[in-house]
Amino acid sequence: MTTRKLSAGDIIESRCTKCREVLNHRIVAMVEEKVVRVECNTCNGVHNYYPPPAVKEAKLPKASAASKPRSASAAPRASRKDPAEVEREEWASLHPTFDYEKALQYDMNGRYLVKRLIIHPVFGAGIVKAVIVPNKMQVLFKEGVKLLRCQYM
Repeated sequence: MTTRKLSAGDIIESRCTKCREVLNHRIVAMVEEKVVRVECNTCNGVHNYYPPPAVKEAKLPKASAASKPRSASAAPRASRKDPAEVEREEWASLHPTFDYEKALQYDMNGRYLVKRLIIHPVFGAGIVKAVIVPNKMQVLFKEGVKLLRCQYM
């Protein structure tokens, strides 16, 4: 098999600086037998020649690493639960313990403590999870956690 020498005007693969990919380019300038400048056939950008990266071979694992037994800490990670699902489970566990006799009616200008049961006119019964400065609180309702306005204590 004979290989033809490259010359100006030939098509070669090069890494394009605009497209950021390895694409076909036309040779614009050469110094002796070395390609110096190319023109991208896709974006028509003219730039220095950057050869395509060499394909790397996959590394084989070392014999000592393969013979080591896996420890308990190398077990696969458990996937995280959906936050909405966690909130629903928390609501289901807390709902039977609600004492509606002691529930407070929600008022924007009211002051609330953490773990207090409140009754909201739209969302229904909820429990205060956190009071956040300034003038906000997180309340767990059946639909999920809502951020409500309140007075800071």
